[in-house]
Amino acid sequence: MNTLRVFYWVVTGLLAVFMLLASVPDVLRSAEATDVFRHLGYPMYLLPFLGTAKILGVFAVIAPAMRTVKEWAYAGIAFDLLGAWYSHLSAGDGPSFWIFPLIGMVLLTGSYALRLRTERHVR
Repeated sequence: MNTLRVFYWVVTGLLAVFMLLASVPDVLRSAEATDVFRHLGYPMYLLPFLGTAKILGVFAVIAPAMRTVKEWAYAGIAFDLLGAWYSHLSAGDGPSFWIFPLIGMVLLTGSYALRLRTERHVR
């Protein structure tokens, strides 16, 4: 396994862990997750839906093959992270809240870019 592929899997693994740690409290409707949603003004019924969608997106990103599904999963995770970043900025939250979506976007962008490079390298 070449260095580029190893680096891809490290970044993608970090992205997967990051997103799973963010989604499990949503699915379980933890007190912290409901407090954040309430603060942002979102309805509570959206919480488990978004958490489940994030978990499915993570599985699609780490699953072998399924090229089109993987593309949609990357896009869905990007929309989730950008929406979280924008929501916290709009609510007037400080960097301690909106830095996490930006970290997720860095991991997502790195994973996607490395995936494209490893696919091009294999062909």
